[in-house]
Amino acid sequence: MGQVGTAADNAAMESIFSLLEKNLVNTRRWATRDDLRVAAVTCIERTYHRPRRQPALGRMTPEEYETIMTPQLLEAA
Repeated sequence: MGQVGTAADNAAMESIFSLLEKNLVNTRRWATRDDLRVAAVTCIERTYHRPRRQPALGRMTPEEYETIMTPQLLEAA
């Protein structure tokens, strides 16, 4: 993965775009592209980013990491 034209990269992206198209784009008519863009970002953030465990955060979700780190950051300030 990571090289131009790699089948694994294409499959992952096509899967994400397919899910977005089926679950968001084709669900209704959008007044503007900006409305669709905001809905797409919200969908990705809510569905994929927030619940996904991040290896860089010690296999915690971003919300778990923020909950743990916020008290430490307040004490440091």
